[in-house]
Amino acid sequence: MDKTLIVTNDFPPRPGGIQAFLHNMALRLDPSEIVIYASTWKRGQEGAEATARFDAEQPFPVVRDRTTMLLPTPRVTRRAAGLLREHGCSSVWFGAAAPLGLMAPALRRAGARRLVATTHGHEAGWAQLPASRQLLRRIGEGTDTLTYLGEYTRSRIAGALTAEAAARMVQLPPGVDEKTFHPGSGGDAVRARLGLADRPVVVCVSRLVPRKGQDTLIRAMPRILAAVPDAVLLIVGGGPYAKDLRKLAEETGVAAAVRFTGPVPWEELPAHYGAGDVFAMPCRTRRGGLDVEGLGIVYLEASATGLPVVAGDSGGAPDAVLDGETGFVVRGGSAEQSADRIVTLLRDPALRARMGARGRAWVEERWRWDLLAERLRELL
Repeated sequence: MDKTLIVTNDFPPRPGGIQAFLHNMALRLDPSEIVIYASTWKRGQEGAEATARFDAEQPFPVVRDRTTMLLPTPRVTRRAAGLLREHGCSSVWFGAAAPLGLMAPALRRAGARRLVATTHGHEAGWAQLPASRQLLRRIGEGTDTLTYLGEYTRSRIAGALTAEAAARMVQLPPGVDEKTFHPGSGGDAVRARLGLADRPVVVCVSRLVPRKGQDTLIRAMPRILAAVPDAVLLIVGGGPYAKDLRKLAEETGVAAAVRFTGPVPWEELPAHYGAGDVFAMPCRTRRGGLDVEGLGIVYLEASATGLPVVAGDSGGAPDAVLDGETGFVVRGGSAEQSADRIVTLLRDPALRARMGARGRAWVEERWRWDLLAERLRELL
């Protein structure tokens, strides 16, 4: 029986998009054929207890390193090689290619016959800087396949690789659980609880950081309210930008039309998507291209819920939207473009319904987890 060692710094209960990607993929592989080697979430008794509870619930073994940041150090590489031999693994999947893929040659010497490394948004940043670009090239040479999220990340990363390694790249984006995210996800109850039952709702579900564009939505609200006076912006999520966003809403004079939920448990997210009439996240690229959206799975989750989406043009975000069919792509950071597209959707229920239905169908056709997990199984 061929087994796979999954080596990752990003794994629950640590929150985040890459963590959810890895966990969802792992759950769809044969649990008897995988072993997880991951970092510890956070130090202290509370973190240890949360991690232990999570690991005990998994159908596969999870081996935790003592460090909270798994890096390709000699010690970590020896541990990974030991786990490979101990569990009889013949393949390795690096949950994030950079930097853990640097361990590939050592794990091949330890007996791995197949090495796959997944790239996300940050590897596109690595490809722009001379030193990290060389490391990325080494990772491409040491592995059998680098996977990529979409065309934007592929084109950036391929430029740092040898022609032979670039030719071996395969698309493997995160998926959507269409049974969890669906039009009847409980949005009406959320709207009723928040007192929004009869108001047009623009919802944004994401971590509160500058790249995501919640500030752009707040700046767009005066223009939106001029056209749709009872509209409300529902900002779902937590993050370091929360205080600045609340202050911006006050300064812009739209605080009464902006609701912040704060962090929401994962199991309640589908209902919060469903509370919206339109999903909007006009993300933008920052720091000279180093802070960029890798894909934007939130657009696909919104589509699965039956909402039209308004997406920014940062990085791979447009790969998650069929522009003009499932929603619109706008210039990241443009409050005017964001407002105009949102107003168009709020004023046209038939257009919202048509785009929402097309988005739902697209998710079912292309973005289901089971389809993507089968692609991973073939790569391994």
